[in-house]
Amino acid sequence: MDTNRRVFLSSTGTAFAALVASGCAGRSSAPFAGAATSAVSTPAYGSLQPDPAGLLDLAQGYSYRVISSLGEDMADGMTVPDRADGMGCFALADGKWALVRNHELKAHNESGGALPLGYDSKSDGDVLPGGTTTLIVDPATLTVERQYRSLAGTIRNCAGGTTPWGSWLSCEEDVTRAGDGVGQDHGWVFEVPAAANSMAQPVPLKAMGRFNHEAAAVDPLTGIVYLTEDRDNGLLYRFLPNVPGDLKQGGRLQALSLGETADTRNWGRQGIVVGNPQWVRWIDLDNVESPEDDLRIRGAQLGATLFARGEGIHMGQGELYFCCTSGGAAKLGQIFRLTPAKKSREKKPADSLELFFESTSPDQFNYGDNLTVGPQGHLIVCEDQYTDVVDNHLRAITSDGTAYAFGRLRIQTELAGACFSPDGKVLFVNAYSPTKTFAITGPWMG
Repeated sequence: MDTNRRVFLSSTGTAFAALVASGCAGRSSAPFAGAATSAVSTPAYGSLQPDPAGLLDLAQGYSYRVISSLGEDMADGMTVPDRADGMGCFALADGKWALVRNHELKAHNESGGALPLGYDSKSDGDVLPGGTTTLIVDPATLTVERQYRSLAGTIRNCAGGTTPWGSWLSCEEDVTRAGDGVGQDHGWVFEVPAAANSMAQPVPLKAMGRFNHEAAAVDPLTGIVYLTEDRDNGLLYRFLPNVPGDLKQGGRLQALSLGETADTRNWGRQGIVVGNPQWVRWIDLDNVESPEDDLRIRGAQLGATLFARGEGIHMGQGELYFCCTSGGAAKLGQIFRLTPAKKSREKKPADSLELFFESTSPDQFNYGDNLTVGPQGHLIVCEDQYTDVVDNHLRAITSDGTAYAFGRLRIQTELAGACFSPDGKVLFVNAYSPTKTFAITGPWMG
């Protein structure tokens, strides 16, 4: 057992005992992760400054460098693959940072070289190209000292999430069945240790469900993992591990229900309004390996609430934020805030869910995907829409729900994988295709 996992297990034992007994555990809440209660509530960065290189316009005072690009040689003899998506940043014991980066590669996509091993192979014997790469970064210079493949043999590794014990949960947004050109079922979550120096052992965490996975976030007080589903009629899930910090030991999968509010998408009718928290209950699910890919359908029949394409999810201080890409009356995107219960609220405390933001105009917010929280207390959201005339942006949203543009990608691809360095001084983000990973610096606390 690694040190990070041991510390996590020790610190969460009491909280998890309370979780088993009552269905939740107590915690404090703040507006955003790392934010003071007096977080800035108005845009502070002015207009975007044109990038002479024609890649990424940013707010005044901010700059970027490209630290990794498609086709670069890696330490393992392979090259950087395409379709960079979700990403997490970790502090290593030697003072370096590890960026673990998903690659949303389908079976027919290039892998960046001959993969020696992986979870699964195509019918021709070649290892499937999906998975992750890891970048070892010097914090002082932002130089990539080494990059290498850290997971292979999977399909469409879209997003995922970091764990408190130092690993990346890489999620498959694909439900291909064994025999359909591949040898294994897909639609799983895989765990990639950030400190590993080579390929991770590809073990599917089947108790976390088989569905069109998008992202994951772990509550550090309880070890509960919250999971989004990228489907028009998707659910929001939570996984209660048998052993917090050791997901391979299995656990219980549940889906969120708002009772009479069976549909949050607001398509054609107002199912949920901004700024109105509602109590949540969680519904136990069975047959979670779901060979028929019907987990969301069975969950809805039991009373689970529908969401429009759940995407990025981020754990803040006592609350989670997650995007629904095509939710809202204008179908331009929503952001929800889930607040796990406080033990002191009532004898049988309940979590609450609030529609925090709903876009009414593409100029305001257009198809939000991955998201994180900045040191200044603003949500930072990656746009993921494709048109001939509109660029994808990094959108920021203040604590009072005001959206503004922080960055604009000038090439026709999506932004993905936004995450901050452990010291909060660098925002890392990907251009999806061709792969580019940016390191953005500036006055984040200004």
